[in-house]
Amino acid sequence: MNDASTAERLDAAAENCARQGGRLTELRRLVLELVLEADRPVGAYELLDQLRLRHAGAAPPTVYRALDFLLAHGLVHKLALQNAFVSCAGGGHHAHPAQLLVCRSCGSVVELEDSGIQSALARAAGLHGFVVGDGALEVPGLCARCAAESVSA
Repeated sequence: MNDASTAERLDAAAENCARQGGRLTELRRLVLELVLEADRPVGAYELLDQLRLRHAGAAPPTVYRALDFLLAHGLVHKLALQNAFVSCAGGGHHAHPAQLLVCRSCGSVVELEDSGIQSALARAAGLHGFVVGDGALEVPGLCARCAAESVSA
């Protein structure tokens, strides 16, 4: 991600947090910046290692508290299958839980913005008396590039 778009997304995130009554502190902003600049899902301890290069006193609780805040404000998504985090494409403006396509081969993630998927899932689950929660829906598979490579291999 280029510096201008990262800076714009960080500014938009700060405004979004303020509208929700939160504050994007320097450390939270830095953790979000690291997630935004990652070209793949990133784990908490990898974030901690990167954070320590800029903020020597960072400890695991520092990163986890920042990630909890960013999750609560819709700025990142947690990938349970990988125990890693990705930035939210909507920047905290989702009206629905995220649907994430996760490539099993390269780890790339595509976020879908299709409220119909969540509605269909809720209807199907309701037929079994199940109530769908608010978490992200992770769909493992192969991205276009990896699928093409596996066919040609």
